[in-house]
Amino acid sequence: MTDTIDIASRGDFGLWAIEVAKQIVSEQGFELASAAKDGAEEDIRVAGNALGQAITNALMEVYDGLLEGPVER
Repeated sequence: MTDTIDIASRGDFGLWAIEVAKQIVSEQGFELASAAKDGAEEDIRVAGNALGQAITNALMEVYDGLLEGPVER
C-alpha cells in the first residue's frame, strides 16, 4: 500500500469512506453474491467472513491513521 491520503475534515472522511465502500462491495460483495447463487453454505460463510474482514480492515486503517498520522493505502 503506497498511496497516502489526508483526511482533514468530515467531508474528506466521507469521500474516503465512499471510495473504500465501493471497492469493498465490488470485490467482496461480488464473491458473496456468487457464493449465494451457487448455494454452498461453506462458500457463503467464507465470502461473508471475507466481506466482514474487509470492512474491519478499512475501519482499522483509518483509525490507525488518526492515531499515527496520514493513512497509507
